[in-house]
Amino acid sequence: MSTPIEASEEVLSGEAVAIDVQPLGFFLRVLGALIDMALSFGLYVLFLFLRIWMLDAGLIDDAIDRILNVSSMVVCFVVVPVALEVSLRGRSLGKLAVGGRIVRVDGGATGFRHAFIRALLGVLEIYMTFGSVALLTGAFTARSQRLGDLVAGTYSQRVRTPKLVPHEPALPPMLAEWAGVADVARLPDRLARRISQFLRTAPQMMPQARARIADQLVAEALPFVSPRPIAPAEQVLAAITVIRRGRERRALQIADERAERLSGRSIGA
Repeated sequence: MSTPIEASEEVLSGEAVAIDVQPLGFFLRVLGALIDMALSFGLYVLFLFLRIWMLDAGLIDDAIDRILNVSSMVVCFVVVPVALEVSLRGRSLGKLAVGGRIVRVDGGATGFRHAFIRALLGVLEIYMTFGSVALLTGAFTARSQRLGDLVAGTYSQRVRTPKLVPHEPALPPMLAEWAGVADVARLPDRLARRISQFLRTAPQMMPQARARIADQLVAEALPFVSPRPIAPAEQVLAAITVIRRGRERRALQIADERAERLSGRSIGA
């Protein structure tokens, strides 16, 4: 039986490996896009002032100015975004600021083709429509994908995630005597992982949900525990986890010592 704490977003890589990922949120995508738009428009304004100066100085005529205008638009709104995304491996200045990176839908790295499609359609959905098309598609897709992402098969992955603080449950004092004789070896690995995950996320849960899930997990674990402890549900789960981890560490230590003895015998022979 799965619980809400087990829900996570996964993609399946080409090697059939499930990868836990976090798409960048809609508002962060909008903020990153605004930064990139400001960069492109700022660069275009610089080209505009340069063209005006060259016209006033008589260095170019109106025909060449029109050619330079189209060329500067292509450079600012297509060439520069593609070059940044390819050279920074799926990032741009805006994505660096918000902690995002463009990846394929299978979690792999993007290339020139993906960046070119996104930049080309970005001219239509971002600059020609003032971002309205991108906002609509991003608001109604699960991973905040704009039209260019849907065509290129990409999305913005969150790469700046908060560091996880390791959580090591402590043995409750009231169960110290019970822990000396307890047997939890028959506890299924899947259930043990669920208990460990619950103990990590319990401080962030609502009190009622926390108590309800703890009671459910204890009810599932007690048939595999002997003797049955008498204590609050969450303390029982913590004690089971501590005992199981301690025995796993001892088993690994014994295996390492055995491997060292076998290695020493083979060298001596």
